[in-house]
Amino acid sequence: MSKEKNISRRNFLNRVGTGIAGTYVLTPALKALPKEIKDEARQISEGKVKLELTVNGKKIKTFVEPNTTLAEFLRNDLELTGTKIVCDQGECGGCTVLLNNKAVYSCHILALDASEKEVVTIEGLMNGEELHPVQQAFIDHDGLQCGFCTPGQIMAAQALLIKHPKPTREEVLDGMSGNICRCAAYPNIIESVIAASEK
Repeated sequence: MSKEKNISRRNFLNRVGTGIAGTYVLTPALKALPKEIKDEARQISEGKVKLELTVNGKKIKTFVEPNTTLAEFLRNDLELTGTKIVCDQGECGGCTVLLNNKAVYSCHILALDASEKEVVTIEGLMNGEELHPVQQAFIDHDGLQCGFCTPGQIMAAQALLIKHPKPTREEVLDGMSGNICRCAAYPNIIESVIAASEK
């Protein structure tokens, strides 16, 4: 056996002792670091990644697991539970939010995909206690039944109206086609979107 691989008890204790001494010397310096830097180092050591974005007009700086979806981040970290996770496969549109004013399925993209971008959820449409015109239109025209898909429907409608402020019926049908309503309230959803466009 070579000398390099044959570690004696003495060599082992010397190496461990050096590590302990180094830690002892560095500990006061580590303790003197600002809390923010220590927290950041801890988060990184846990495998998390820094995330900066804007959600409903508020700048957010935090750390997330790399595999956290945007829907999970919004619901679990920010407690914005209006965003619903329904199919969790990017197929039904129940989790739709706006990402830089475009409708996205938040269960189907990572939170890190929203880095340095602006996210708007159903909560972000309201002005204090005042409902957004699209929200009000869904109430006025019965664009919901069980209500579970409604936040996603409203966010898809808002994205459509940003792109086409005065959409034709065909544009509404096309723009809302990615959002499934299991209660089949489609006629009223379409009317709600058209009514919102008139406001």
